This record gives sequence, C-alpha cells and structure tokens, in this order.
Amino acid sequence: MKDTELVLDRIDLGILRLMQNNARISNADIARELNMAPSAVLERVKKLEQKNVIMQYTARLNPSPLHQKLLAFVFMKAAEGLGSTATGKKLAKIPEVQEVHHIAGEDCYLVKIRTADSASLMELMRNQLGKIPNILSTRTTIVLETVKEQQQLIIPENK
Repeated sequence: MKDTELVLDRIDLGILRLMQNNARISNADIARELNMAPSAVLERVKKLEQKNVIMQYTARLNPSPLHQKLLAFVFMKAAEGLGSTATGKKLAKIPEVQEVHHIAGEDCYLVKIRTADSASLMELMRNQLGKIPNILSTRTTIVLETVKEQQQLIIPENK
C-alpha cells in the first residue's frame, strides 16, 4: 500500500497524538482518553504498526552525559550515478551518523553526525568517511547551540 492511499481516521490520529507525546502510554490510558475499549485500541495500534505508520518506539537521550557533545552537519558530494544509494548506505552504517539525507542541489548528501569533540569528528572523517570511495568532497558545519531538535511530526486535528 502506498503512503498516498493510507487513510487515517480521527481515532488513528488521536492514538498517534497520544503516543507521540508519550510512547510509554498504556493502551488503557489511550482507551480512557478516546472513550474506547482497551482491546480496540490494541487492535488499532497493531494495525498502525503493520502499516508502518508507527515505525519504532524509542527513548530520547541527552547526548551530553554520553560524551557526545559535538553535533555536525556534513554536506557531501559523491561520484555515483543518478539514483544510486551505495554511498548513502555506507554512510548509514557508521554508528556516529544519525541521519543521512540524499539531497537536491550542489551536494549529494546531508549527514548529521554526533561525536565527543572535534578531534573525534576529525578521526571519523579521516578513518571512516575518507575510506568511502565515492565521496569527492565534504563541507562541515559545527553546531554551536541547538535551539530546537525534535522528531515529532505535526499530526492533523481530528477529521
């Protein structure tokens, strides 16, 4: 089923809104909020998981106590054919790489990387990025301060 064919009703949207705000919310609490039976909520959640609307349950961690204080965005040019994803797949395998975006424009990829400090970023660039054969050039932007960072999506109001 294509994304454009997927129709979410007001109950689905309500479940998604509650779960996005608190992924640990119980089915009973969702049921109470939406005036539903817990079994009906469980069935809806399972369907949303099967349809890949709910993709994963995660905890949001503070990078500082984990010694990952440096955040960088790296723009990369790659020498690969149009539509090729080989470089992107290699980038995605690097643990410090949090996001890989194939982008339009002068560069081919925008990569979000989190490391301990600038020395560890330099080591990663030399020892891991430097060994990916198709990367022609990189431009790195170091983040000085993060004002907003989130993964939450805007969920439309109930239909």
